[in-house]
Amino acid sequence: MAYSIKAVEAYATDLMNRPGMLARVLEALTNAGANLEFVIARRVSQNTSRVFLAPLKGAKVLRAAKDVGLQKAEGMHALRIEGPDRPGLGAHLTRGLASAGLNIRGLSAASISRRNVCYIAFATATEMGQAQKILKKLLSKK
Repeated sequence: MAYSIKAVEAYATDLMNRPGMLARVLEALTNAGANLEFVIARRVSQNTSRVFLAPLKGAKVLRAAKDVGLQKAEGMHALRIEGPDRPGLGAHLTRGLASAGLNIRGLSAASISRRNVCYIAFATATEMGQAQKILKKLLSKK
């Protein structure tokens, strides 16, 4: 099985750290027809939480995103890698990127039924492009 590697546009917003705030964002997007593949929400401080999500497609979804304060995550250039899971995959990919001098801004991954989906973010589009080439080589060898 081959791996797919594609650039994704992540969106983000800060929320009050209160019950129901994340549900409000997700419900607005759902009601507009969004089909999210990626959601990460975490506490930033006692009063603030941050949510990152992708993809947002279509005018109606983008309007709903704007209405709840979502905007493109500036300085986050992400790749979505999907393919077969195997032991050590994350170590293999992160070591390969580090060996090329690339710094990872963020990484999230999950494996289900022998499939892996991994999102790796970089600070610049240039770094993301370099990473995409490196990851293609790394994943074709192993």
